[in-house]
Amino acid sequence: MNIAALVSGGVDSSVVVYMLKELGFTPTIFYIRIGMEDKDGYIDCPSEEDIEITSFIAKKYGCPFEIVSLHKEYWDNVVAYTIEAVKRGLTPNPDMMCNKMIKFGVFDQKWGKDFDKIATGHYCTTTDINNKTFLSTAKDKKKDQTYFLGQVNYMQVSRLMFPIGDLLKSEVRDIAKKEKLPSAFRKDSQGICFLGKINYNDFIRRYLGEKKGKIIEKETMKVIGEHNGYWFHTIGQRKGLGLSGGPWFVVEKNIEENILYVSQGYDPETQYGKVVNLSAMEFITENPWGDFSDEKDITFKIRHTPDFTKGKIRKINDIYRIYSSEKIQGIAQGQFGVIYDNDMKLCLGSGIIV
Repeated sequence: MNIAALVSGGVDSSVVVYMLKELGFTPTIFYIRIGMEDKDGYIDCPSEEDIEITSFIAKKYGCPFEIVSLHKEYWDNVVAYTIEAVKRGLTPNPDMMCNKMIKFGVFDQKWGKDFDKIATGHYCTTTDINNKTFLSTAKDKKKDQTYFLGQVNYMQVSRLMFPIGDLLKSEVRDIAKKEKLPSAFRKDSQGICFLGKINYNDFIRRYLGEKKGKIIEKETMKVIGEHNGYWFHTIGQRKGLGLSGGPWFVVEKNIEENILYVSQGYDPETQYGKVVNLSAMEFITENPWGDFSDEKDITFKIRHTPDFTKGKIRKINDIYRIYSSEKIQGIAQGQFGVIYDNDMKLCLGSGIIV
């Protein structure tokens, strides 16, 4: 079997190469260059150190190694989507778009198409049911990354391999130490991939500028401060509001008038909800219920967390409506709601919160 391995220089994707060699495969290793565009050209999101480590891994295990650049495609698809979503007052998810459009989209069309499988260091698994491949959760529930793959399609998932999906993070680290891999002690990367070393607010300011607006307390409708533009703030945000006597949470935005509504206290009622509406719902492998009108039991996530929430889902015209079994914080328009089966095993698909 001919396998392409996407390796970033981090510990997870490095161990993927070891795992594939143990299974008797010699993958072709690909390092994808993506990053931000700047006045001086492109700023690499990853560092040269990542490429050095990936090159070392390729030599150690005798694998062919290619560095490929997807800067322009990344800009056109992921960065442009992020700026547009923020401008509309929504909460984007660039990481999900990167997986869908770049790693398993453009990369596959240009290079991956020549391989039987594409292996990555995501903490996910696949499960075959009735000769169909389903995206499924990882052994390490804390590290599970199926949320970030909630937008992939069946063609993509049927060709993916997740060699570390049945390992705990601690086991992955142990393998890296035993194999003396240079990434064994590297910290996990955090934050939005394309920003690299750039501060998120600086990035937003560069494209959307600043515009003063009022901060209003939701309960009393009193003006209690000002902000530099609604686009710097997301629903559920607590830090960076510059208000005293907190904590304060952003609970609503008025885009037309550039107003932020906030609530005070650790548990303000206004930052919770029990109904999540999903539009543009896409099932990864298949819709397990067909065209259903009754409620179905599911589990779901509205952001990347280790915890699943139980609920019921119902289709109302073009909207899939989730009724949560408990109050959930920070339901943000533009984010993705990802739905799972009742056993928190199969990742069924996702839609955009509206």
